[in-house]
Amino acid sequence: MGKIKVALIVSLWVIPVSILVSRIVPEPYMDEIFHIPQAQQYCRGNFRSWDPMITTPPGLYFVSLAHVASLFPGLFSVQLASSFSETCSTPILRSINGVLAVICSILVYDIITHLSPGLSDRKATLRAVVLALYPLHWFFTFLYYTDIASLAAVLASYLMSLKKNYPFSALLGALAVLVRQTNIIWVLFIACTGVLDFSIAHRKDNRVYADFKVVQEDTLSSSSQSSTMGSNVRKRRTASHANRKSHLNGQTTASSTHHISEHTELFDEIREVISSSWQMKWDLLASFSPFFITLVAFVTFVYWNGSIVLGAKEAHAVSPHFSQVLYFSLVSAIFMAPVHFSFGQFILLVQSFWKNKLISLFKLSVALAAGLISVHFFSIAHPYLLADNRHYPFYLWRKVINRYWFMKYLLVPIYSYLWLSILSILVKSQKKIWVVAYFLATAATLVPAPLIEFRYYTIPFFFLNLHSHVNDDRSWILMGLLYVAVNCFTMFMFLFRPFSWTHEPGVQRFIW
Repeated sequence: MGKIKVALIVSLWVIPVSILVSRIVPEPYMDEIFHIPQAQQYCRGNFRSWDPMITTPPGLYFVSLAHVASLFPGLFSVQLASSFSETCSTPILRSINGVLAVICSILVYDIITHLSPGLSDRKATLRAVVLALYPLHWFFTFLYYTDIASLAAVLASYLMSLKKNYPFSALLGALAVLVRQTNIIWVLFIACTGVLDFSIAHRKDNRVYADFKVVQEDTLSSSSQSSTMGSNVRKRRTASHANRKSHLNGQTTASSTHHISEHTELFDEIREVISSSWQMKWDLLASFSPFFITLVAFVTFVYWNGSIVLGAKEAHAVSPHFSQVLYFSLVSAIFMAPVHFSFGQFILLVQSFWKNKLISLFKLSVALAAGLISVHFFSIAHPYLLADNRHYPFYLWRKVINRYWFMKYLLVPIYSYLWLSILSILVKSQKKIWVVAYFLATAATLVPAPLIEFRYYTIPFFFLNLHSHVNDDRSWILMGLLYVAVNCFTMFMFLFRPFSWTHEPGVQRFIW
C-alpha cells in the first residue's frame, strides 16, 4: 500500500510539470540536442548511427525504445502517431524519465523498508517522497538526460542485492553501466556490500552454533554435578559466553578494563570479512560471479575504446580532481542541512572529539591537510565551467570558490567538518568497513571527473541519505520544504527567465 501512495504522490507533480516543460521548451535543450536525435535514429532502426559528441553508452536509448513500444499501440489507435519513429518525439522521449522517476520512488521506498523494517508506513512514505524531491534528481526528471535512468538501474541493482538475488542484481548493474559507464564503481560497491552481508550471515550462523554447543555443555555439566555447583558453572559459562559475544560484536562490556580504538575495530572487521570470505569462497564465487563478468566486460570495453568515455574524449579526460570530494560534502550537507548544520550535531561532534582527543586531533589534522593539498594542487577549472554561465556551478565557482585567491583555503575547515559529520552519522548505523567502502566508491566516481557537475553527486547522495538513518521527522519535513523551495526556484528560472548570448543565437536557460 505504501508503494502505491508514494507512486501516486510523485505522479502528482511529474505529470503536470512534464506537460508544462514540454509546452514552454518544446525543442531539445543543452545535452538533449545530442541525446534526442540519437534516440530517434534508434527509433528508425539505424543502430549504426552514433553522434561522436555523446560520452555515455546507449543504455538510455534502448530503455526508451521499450518505453516507446509500450506507448505506440495506444498512440497509433487514436491517430496521434502514424509510425513508430514518429512516436519518438521530444515530449515522449522526455516522458521516460517521468516514468523512471516514479519507479525510483518505489525503489527508494522498498530500500527504506528493507533497511529499517520496524519503520512505520507513514515514515517510510515521507522519506521516499522527500528523496523524490531531491533537486538534482527532480529537475532532470523533465529532460532527456541519463541521470534518472542511471539512478533507477543502480537502486534496482542494490535492492536486489539486499534481497540476496545476486544474479538479477548483477544484470541490473550491467544495465546501469550501459546507461552510464561510471556506474561500474557502484556495481562494485553493491557487490562489496553483498559480500559483507554474506560475511555477517556466516558469522551469525557460527555464533548460533557456538551458543547451541554451550547450551549442550551446560546441560551435560548440570546433570553430573550438584545443583549448587551446576549453578556456578552455568554462571561462569554464561559470563564467558557473554564476553565472547561482546568481543565478536566489537564492543566491550561495562566491566571491561580496556578500550578498543576505532581503527582496531576497523582492522578487526576487515580481518573477520577476509576470514569469513575465505571459508565460504566457493559460495561467494557462485553467487557473485555475475558481477565479475560485468567487471571483465567493462575492462574489455575500456581497453577496446582506449578511454572510459565514448565521445568528446579530450573534454572529458580522466583527471586527478580531488577537490570534487570536497565539493560533494558541501552540496550534500546543504541538501541535508537540518542534519549537518544543527546545534545537536555540532555538540555530538564536539563530545566525540573530547572523548578521545588524541585520535580526534589526528583525524582533524589529516582531514585539513588532505583538504589543503586537494584545493591547492588538484582544483581544476574546466573550460566548460569557466565559459558556460547557464550552469549554477559557474556561479558557485565565480562568486564563492574563486572570488578571492584565499577563499578556497578558507573553505577547507568547512569541508573537513562536513566530512567528519557525514562519517559520524554513517558510522552510527553502518559498520566501519561499509563506511570506508562508501567513501572510496564516492571518491572513485568523482575524482576522475574534471568538470564540476552536481548531477554526478546524485547516486552517492542517495546512498548517503538512505544509510544515515535520520529518525527525526522534523528534519525530513524541513528537508522536504528546502527541496520544494529550490525546485520552484530552479524551474522558474529555467522556464521563465530565458536570456540570450551576444556571440551565439538562440534562447539560453539556467540549468543545473
